[in-house]
Amino acid sequence: MATKSPKTPNSPVQHPVPAVRPDNGGDSVVLERRPQKTKPPQMYQVVLLNDDYTPMEFVVVVIQEFFNKDRETATQIMLKIHLDGKGVCGVFSKDVAATKVDQVTEAARKNGHPLQCVSEPIE
Repeated sequence: MATKSPKTPNSPVQHPVPAVRPDNGGDSVVLERRPQKTKPPQMYQVVLLNDDYTPMEFVVVVIQEFFNKDRETATQIMLKIHLDGKGVCGVFSKDVAATKVDQVTEAARKNGHPLQCVSEPIE
């Protein structure tokens, strides 16, 4: 039974660069990796705007359904919207906030209400 010697690769093997390189003077130079610091993602608040046509009860239902608030909290947010002209329903990442805006707007249009919902970056 004949055995073949293993083939050597055509290209030389690449070894990682050592973390410590000796200097000619006998001292060592240490290469350090600095960890990258990442910022948390920009957050956005979803805001409902007041209008004179959307029923208050519909606004409460929307806040309960799309922002998972209990009835009392949803009623307080609705009253803030009614009195101040706008109210924050929740704080989310950019994509989630955009989805919430789309869901609320679509639900309002399906029910024939002009309710407006926007997202604003938090500074």
